[in-house]
Amino acid sequence: MTPERRAAPTPVTPTATYRLQLQPAFPFAAAAEAVPYLASLGVSHLHLSPVLEAVPGSLHGYDVVDPTRVREELGGEDGLRALAGTAREHGLGLVVDIVPNHMAMAPRHNRALWEVLREGPESPYARWFDVDREAQDGRMLVPVLGGPLGTELEHLRVDGDVLRYHDHVFPLREGTGKLPLPRLLDAQWYRLAWWRLARTELNYRRFFSISELIGVRVEDPEVFEATHATLLRLVHEGVIDGLRVDHPDGLADPDAYLERLHAASGGRWTVVEKILADGERLPDSWPVAGTTGYDALRRVDGLFTDPEGARDLLDCYRNFAAPAADRGGDWAATVRSAAYAVIGHELAAETERLTRTASRACADPEDPALRDRAPWALRTALTELLVRMEVYRPYSSGDPAAVVTEEAAAEARQAFTVPQEADAVDAVRALVLGGEGPRGEEVRTRFAQTSSALRAKSVEDTAFYRYVPLLAANEVGGDPGAPGVSPAGFHAYCARVQRDWPLTGTVVSTHDTKRSADVRAALAVLTECPRLWTDLVDRLTGAREDDVDRPTAWAAWQTAFGLGPAAPERVQEALLKHAREAGLHTTWTEQEPEYERALAAFVEAGPCGAPGEQVAALRERLAPHIRANVLGTALVQLTMPGVPDVYQGTEAEYRALVDPDNRRPARFPPEDPGVKGALTAAALRLRRRRPEVFGESASYEPLSAEGAAADHCVAFARSGRVVTAVTRLSLRLAVSGGWREERLALPPGRWVDVLAAPEGPAREFTGHARVADLFERLPVALLERAE
Repeated sequence: MTPERRAAPTPVTPTATYRLQLQPAFPFAAAAEAVPYLASLGVSHLHLSPVLEAVPGSLHGYDVVDPTRVREELGGEDGLRALAGTAREHGLGLVVDIVPNHMAMAPRHNRALWEVLREGPESPYARWFDVDREAQDGRMLVPVLGGPLGTELEHLRVDGDVLRYHDHVFPLREGTGKLPLPRLLDAQWYRLAWWRLARTELNYRRFFSISELIGVRVEDPEVFEATHATLLRLVHEGVIDGLRVDHPDGLADPDAYLERLHAASGGRWTVVEKILADGERLPDSWPVAGTTGYDALRRVDGLFTDPEGARDLLDCYRNFAAPAADRGGDWAATVRSAAYAVIGHELAAETERLTRTASRACADPEDPALRDRAPWALRTALTELLVRMEVYRPYSSGDPAAVVTEEAAAEARQAFTVPQEADAVDAVRALVLGGEGPRGEEVRTRFAQTSSALRAKSVEDTAFYRYVPLLAANEVGGDPGAPGVSPAGFHAYCARVQRDWPLTGTVVSTHDTKRSADVRAALAVLTECPRLWTDLVDRLTGAREDDVDRPTAWAAWQTAFGLGPAAPERVQEALLKHAREAGLHTTWTEQEPEYERALAAFVEAGPCGAPGEQVAALRERLAPHIRANVLGTALVQLTMPGVPDVYQGTEAEYRALVDPDNRRPARFPPEDPGVKGALTAAALRLRRRRPEVFGESASYEPLSAEGAAADHCVAFARSGRVVTAVTRLSLRLAVSGGWREERLALPPGRWVDVLAAPEGPAREFTGHARVADLFERLPVALLERAE
């Protein structure tokens, strides 16, 4: 029976969200069981990972196969409605992650894709997928074979109206089932190929370089309607209250998509997973509340990183890793090198398609500046401009010329030896900045989509694993070349957010962070004692001749320090992924068993062996300072401008590495929430109780301490009613003698310590509070003005 449609409630902006990573081992019913606890924690909304039908067994849900149905493995639509009902009974709403950019390249599960493979361009679903029909004789390349086609024919067999290859199943074009196998394969609307050919011959847009995820053309209004109808229906029926948009940079026209989504959702609170480079602004025209919060993560992490110590640590790393000539200590050079490697390898097919698109545009006889450009010259020009992009993509709603700069073009021209050929750079730049007509528009779109994939793959998935002086800085949205953020810089960022995007998201841990906030907080302490750390690593490494390169060894020791005591297999898994992503000694597609065995042996004998006990001893020695960073990070994120998102389990101590380590099912409540749990609950309950203090009309005021160690106290007031104060760089503070008579000038009124121990006496402050008294019990303080 179709449930009765009811009017959606008035949209409610979250005061705080709690991210739940749904999977078959943690379905809607498990989430519903956690609702009473999560409501008591103080959040206003549950933030759910994708809920639409995905590849069976998927642990994340971003590999959608049917956008018209709620995922049965999670409990189906009935289960989602039951969860929403339970949540509302406890005063909570639901925010859901949506995936507009791609679907799973899994024909046996993806009905729309199945129909396209069977019927080709005439299929009503053909407009769904971004396929280049000018390549591969109009057939879609399906790179699933374990070797060249000739060596795999014996594993292919016709079974009725389908073609089987091991676990893969493909449809047969009508009337082809009786043909001999070679002729049958040529008669299909797809071409089965060796998986290695995806690099150079793939003719469908994908997510980054993941061939298992095929791009979706949501710029087409009919495709938007078909792929969003179910979620939007649930929005209008009051089941879903807000949206998180995954990877808008990959879309053909993010501006138009977000306008359409805003109108269709009735203006629900929506945030976008947009990675902003340093100095880059979210387009003002986007009808969204803001980003998912990686820009906030960078500022919060940077606040607890010592800039001077980070530079010293970099020098130590350069000396330690000096024999590894392929990995210097220059961040910009590492990024550029990775970009060249990615665009010529993983994204070669995308670059080729972009080159053909530019060649067509340059064939315009009315524009002699563009006419008759050789494809190789255009390819070189495109490559040289793309690798110099310092943001994920240029946006027409902004100033593309400020992104695809004249300086970048001047550098790109240096790749040509003949000046006349270097004019191709100007031709390409003119197209990207504003080429007229549909051909120019297509170049701009393809350039932007390729740029976003290149930036993500070369920075997040390659350079972050090659440049490793401080692993804490190698985080999505981060800048390893400048990891520290001054208090003044942090305050300026917060003031700007409160003014321009007061309801944006903030995060410090997510399902995509390479290390959880607590691991990064521990690693940041190393910037306060770089020599202490380097002496230890030198002593542990010594003169031993390992088969593991020294940069990877450095990263392994830091991983052990940041994670602390843990099952050895977690460290092994993370370091293997580290090496394969770096792509210098082994890769995902071209694995080097000898190197990987050596790496496993090193990790077992070193970080996870007896030498690792010395790392653990140093971690224990620095525990008070790690604790100060952990609590400071949590409190700042929960009270700064924006809507905080708490990742599952992170209200307590949460030490996790890159996925899949950070996507394990959570336990509610945590076994030992500890001081961090009490702090998190106190801050969240305060936000829920006083939404006007933190919301859209709130204010943000930096507070300055006075005294010799004033820079170690970072404080701010929210709407004159709540004060946050945290200890910054506590190890440096301790070395200099600790707190003395430093004082923090509080706004007028009587201030009560929200974090005071329940069994202890009330703590109140007025006027110029002595900082040592503020931090007598904890290295952080949360004060509320008594009314």
